[in-house]
Amino acid sequence: MIMHIDMDAFFASVEQRDNPDLAGKVLVVGGASDRGVVAAASYEARRYGIHSAMPMFMARARCPHLVIVPPRKQRYSEVSRSIMAILDDYSPVVEQVSIDEAYLDAAGCQRLFGPPEAMARAIKAEIRQKQALTCSIGVAPLKFLAKIASDMHKPDGLTVIFPEEVAERIAVLPIEKVPGVGRKARQQLSRLGIRQLGDVCRFKPVQLTERLGKFGHRLMELAQGRDATRVTVHAPAKSISSECTLPADTRDRGVLRRHLLSQSQEVGRQLRRQGYLARTITLKLKQSDFRQLTRSFSLTRPSHASETIFRTAAALLDQQSLETPIRLIGVGASALVGDTTPQQVSLFESREHQATGWEKVDRAVDRITARFGQSAVHRGSLDPPEDIGRD
Repeated sequence: MIMHIDMDAFFASVEQRDNPDLAGKVLVVGGASDRGVVAAASYEARRYGIHSAMPMFMARARCPHLVIVPPRKQRYSEVSRSIMAILDDYSPVVEQVSIDEAYLDAAGCQRLFGPPEAMARAIKAEIRQKQALTCSIGVAPLKFLAKIASDMHKPDGLTVIFPEEVAERIAVLPIEKVPGVGRKARQQLSRLGIRQLGDVCRFKPVQLTERLGKFGHRLMELAQGRDATRVTVHAPAKSISSECTLPADTRDRGVLRRHLLSQSQEVGRQLRRQGYLARTITLKLKQSDFRQLTRSFSLTRPSHASETIFRTAAALLDQQSLETPIRLIGVGASALVGDTTPQQVSLFESREHQATGWEKVDRAVDRITARFGQSAVHRGSLDPPEDIGRD
């Protein structure tokens, strides 16, 4: 049996726990400006139809007395680590998939903690006792069903799907509940008359793969009660990114580069903290008409130097015409490899290799900010936009 542990309204719940005056308030975590978005909504806020990723101006319109709290990423990460440490005490096979959710393989743990349902109740009780937070847990013999089950009775829920119930649950499971079924896939499946996962079994695999590609094959497997994915310990990160919605739409390259520099420093800091080098740097832009652009560049030598990330992202920005004002900008690092991976040394110096000289500076800044906070030191060029990118 596999468990999916999902913290309830995590960011908002941490804020309400840390500040008792916020308990019971209609609260969201996110940027306070109308251009911001909701990062998390308390269950009190959800009763007003407010949810994560909603524009803040819409959230305010739905609830005039809405309480908006700025996010505290370091605090949430700290609490998350404590919760994952609790899970590690129950099973050696724990896969953290985000800051507030994880899978746990309960195989072989019955002698210590009893059957999976009793084990899940013990986990919920310990998280409540040690962290004063609630979580919802789904237990099932298949990984995808465990995730679906954890969402069935939120908040503070516990749902167990026993092996003999799998076929019955799958037959009536709404297709939009299946992980991976997005808007486009749902439209394709609707044209085929597929409303529930069990309906998939009426079709041949080739009919689904013609419409949905490889995902059609996986959908058929899930409909037949087969899920080959397993709980994987310490699944490596696929990418690290930082982005923000701008206070005002702009075509000012100086303003955009200043945000890129700050974001590159954050991405570099996360890469170094997690022990990764990135082969690919991606620039993300969202225009005032909400059309999104992404541009990527693959480095000849993987890096976690903030300077390399910034120079690459800035060069990608320079290639854009910016005919339409920009409302959101971001930097991403992907194609990650461990920072102990051997690298081919070039015989010739390049700007990319010159930038790696900043790594010693990065490490020193990392030590300072870890001790005194991220506002303790930063690049001087974060202040005067005209100096950004100069040597």
